[in-house]
Amino acid sequence: MQTSSITLIILLFLVSACDSGPSFAQLCEQNPEICGEFHEDSWCKRERIAVGKANIDYKIKPGDIQQFNQLIAYENYNTCVSHASKIEHIKLKEKQTRRIENMMKARQRIEEIAELTRDSEHPRLLYFHWTRYLNEQALEKFLALEGTKVLETPESQYELATYYIKRDQDKTLQLLFHALELNKLESEVNPEIFKSLSSIFADKKQPKQSYIWLRVLQLYMPEDTSLSQSTLDNYVQLNNLDVNFLNKVAETTLDKIINASFTSPKF
Repeated sequence: MQTSSITLIILLFLVSACDSGPSFAQLCEQNPEICGEFHEDSWCKRERIAVGKANIDYKIKPGDIQQFNQLIAYENYNTCVSHASKIEHIKLKEKQTRRIENMMKARQRIEEIAELTRDSEHPRLLYFHWTRYLNEQALEKFLALEGTKVLETPESQYELATYYIKRDQDKTLQLLFHALELNKLESEVNPEIFKSLSSIFADKKQPKQSYIWLRVLQLYMPEDTSLSQSTLDNYVQLNNLDVNFLNKVAETTLDKIINASFTSPKF
């Protein structure tokens, strides 16, 4: 293995091993050609580091999933810097200009990578091209993979569920539950799964189940201010729920998910 590759791997290890990780400047010191594409800015540092990591990953091992990760990293950065670019600076208006330039660069890279992956057969990229560019051929190929081993991941099961959610609620539930079954020990869980489960059960007039998944979401993401305790309390009162019992069910359910021992309920 070449020395440069070893250096890149060490850098990636340091990023994943440290709680805060190195600064963006430290990460990019050995990779200026990858990480120097954006103007320096105090905003969106986490997203910029994610872009740098994704680009380094692709440099070490070029592949479909690495390109998918690049696309998502650039999208997240674009979303963040788009918001930041709207903030006016009375004394330092050049910051706004830099952010707009960074935003345009991110969008350019998304278009470039999207073009390179347009004919990819990878399920994550097929889903990307369907949801972002309404590519019906990509959707057909993605759906044709249903039931195969390549879609046996939490991510792909959730993505399948987003297709069926307006077409077949029961099948959507099965897919979402299976996504949780496939969750590996110490892996992050997509909180959208919890939101979707609660929404579907609310539509099906099953308030107990809907509350359980709202509570699971609250337990998993206590910092999420979009779901307030008052919202849960109002839901409990409106539906006359046994909150103590349901809270215990939610806690047990989340424990099983986190410990990779969750199994789909029968319904």
